[in-house]
Amino acid sequence: MKVGFIGIGNMGGSILKGYAKSTVGTGNQILIHDATTENNLAMAESIAESGYTNKDLVICNDNKELAEQADIIIIGVKPGAVGSVLKDIAPAAGKTIVSMAAGVSIAKIEAALNDAVEGSGDAAKIIRIMPNLPARVGAAMTSMSRNANVDDDAFALAKTIFDSVGRAEEVPEDMIDCVIGVSGSSPAYTYMYIEALAKAAEANGMEKDKARVFACQAVIGAAKMALESKESLEQLRINVCSPGGTTIEAVKKLQANGFMDDVIEAFQAAVDRSKEMTAQ
Repeated sequence: MKVGFIGIGNMGGSILKGYAKSTVGTGNQILIHDATTENNLAMAESIAESGYTNKDLVICNDNKELAEQADIIIIGVKPGAVGSVLKDIAPAAGKTIVSMAAGVSIAKIEAALNDAVEGSGDAAKIIRIMPNLPARVGAAMTSMSRNANVDDDAFALAKTIFDSVGRAEEVPEDMIDCVIGVSGSSPAYTYMYIEALAKAAEANGMEKDKARVFACQAVIGAAKMALESKESLEQLRINVCSPGGTTIEAVKKLQANGFMDDVIEAFQAAVDRSKEMTAQ
């Protein structure tokens, strides 16, 4: 399989690195093209450290060359640059096209392809994804939404790419704004929570580096239990709160201060902004 990455910045580059690391020695080929030559060279050097050879990794001269060679084309450029990329790759729209651009719907992608090459958008196999930054450490949560032209085999093949950098799940496209709130943007709110825990630990005498480790590992463990347990999230919380103990006092304070309401409002703000971007 030949996988092409157009745009290898923060998110696209994170997915590319994770995919490369998980597919060394499989015979797959990675093609890359970024508008900045320095980015292409730096990424090639980084991927080589994963074990990819010059034969397995190709730096393409432009988007058109990449699209002609790739089986799957992953677009990782900023939303404002998507139109230009689609114009370049429209002649190869028979390939599977994956876009991670926020606010750019499948319908917009189809229309842009049709504008470039008549009928190409109508026949295009398009998957819209919403990953998050933990792809950088192989722990992403990625949503995948497809148009009617993507059959199960093509979808499954694309899904292996995003499963390689974490976990991928299919959702209807009309859920993508919700996905942004619950997983796309939420690492930022989670970092705020971890930061608050670490600062409180420091204020109570713990060394800064150790405070960060304790706070981070507690969040990792809690999330792992939540994923693997059949109990409700509410019950998991109750299980930690022994009557008259320390945890219940902390939980009471968070509840009194509207902690959950604040998180819900933050989630909704991200969702609302996503809807605004899509409507533009």
